[in-house]
Amino acid sequence: MSSHQEDVKLLGLGSPFVCRVQIALKFKGVGYKFLEENLRNKSDLLLKYNPVHKKVPVFVHNEKPIAESLVILEYIDETWKSNPILPSDPYQRAIARFWSKFIDDKCVTAIRKAAFSDDKKEREKSFDESVEALQFLEDELKDRFFGGEEFGFVDIVAVFVAFWIPIVQEVTRLQLLTSEKFPKLYRWSQEFLNQPVVKESLPPRDPILAYYKARYESLTASKID
Repeated sequence: MSSHQEDVKLLGLGSPFVCRVQIALKFKGVGYKFLEENLRNKSDLLLKYNPVHKKVPVFVHNEKPIAESLVILEYIDETWKSNPILPSDPYQRAIARFWSKFIDDKCVTAIRKAAFSDDKKEREKSFDESVEALQFLEDELKDRFFGGEEFGFVDIVAVFVAFWIPIVQEVTRLQLLTSEKFPKLYRWSQEFLNQPVVKESLPPRDPILAYYKARYESLTASKID
């Protein structure tokens, strides 16, 4: 195992995409150095390691940089074999990849627009899309976690749903993830957030709440009718 111990860095900030990587590293017991980024004032390191997107997270293993959180999670799983996060069965792996991509394409995008779009019609349309996407996740959840009795790849990716949606709800008053609407998903979110590995990896809630509040207030001041 010593070959993997060398040099692990994570460039990031308090975002759901960065948090995924932190949970996976913590779950696997991989030590790393966290380098806090400010996207308004991007570091030379960020521009060097991710010249294409200039975004975080960027995972750097022995000076080899990898961008995009889903790609990073797979790399971590393949590099550090203990505590696998993807299923070993090829079909189950494919399903996990499908739902992870679904969360990014359908949930994250729609919920951001439902909360913060300048356009009222777009907000309403995106709200409906968000509810529809969460319903698909509700229906997919057959066990305690998405992967069964233990949490895995899809749960880690869905940290956005568990931790970030309730903050968005608090700021915008949108009823997205409630125990009445989505009992299984709501129960899952509570259980997932209570996992010690997850708890230790979450960013502080208050700065994110303040950031979303400021965003929402500037929107309501100028746009929302």
